[in-house]
Amino acid sequence: MDYLDEAEMNMLKAIENLEARLVTVRAGRANASMLNGIMVEYYGTPTAINQLANITVPEARQLFIKPFDRGALKDIEKAINEANIGITPTNNGEIIILTVPQLTEETRKNYVKQVREMGEQAKVALRNVRQDTNNAIKKNEELTEDVQKSLMDDVQELINKYNKNVDDLIKEKENELMSV
Repeated sequence: MDYLDEAEMNMLKAIENLEARLVTVRAGRANASMLNGIMVEYYGTPTAINQLANITVPEARQLFIKPFDRGALKDIEKAINEANIGITPTNNGEIIILTVPQLTEETRKNYVKQVREMGEQAKVALRNVRQDTNNAIKKNEELTEDVQKSLMDDVQELINKYNKNVDDLIKEKENELMSV
C-alpha cells in the first residue's frame, strides 16, 4: 500500500468537497447549482428539481425552470420558497422565473466570511489526512526511521501543495464575490 497515493487521493476528495461547497455560494449571478439540494414533493416522493424540470440561464441574473410536467409548477415553487434561498420565484403558468438580486456590500462581505470558513474547514480536513497518514507510517515497523522521515516529508510537501490549492480557490471565489 502506497501511503502517498492514498493521502493524495484523500486530499483530492477534500478539495473536490470544497469546490462543490463553493459553487453553492451565489455571487450575484444566476447559476443552476443554486438549486442543488432543493427537493420537491412530487407525487409523494422527494425529488430533485433538476429531475423534474429543465433549468436554463437566459441572462446573467435570471434562472428559468420549465417543468416536464406542468402539474409540478406549484410544487416546485413551494419547494423553492421553503428552501429559503433568498429569491422569490415568479410563476407565469408555464415556467418559474428566479431573478437573482444584486448583492449588497454587506452581503458580499458575509459571503466572503462564509467562503473563508469553508477554506479553513478544507485545511482542517487536509491536516487530518496528513495526521492519519503520518500515524500509519509510524506504525509500520518494517520501515526504517530514514524511510519514515522521508515519507513524512513527502506527505508534508503534499499538504503544502493542497493548502496552496485551497488558498487559490478561496481567493478566486472572494474576487468573484467582491467584483460588482
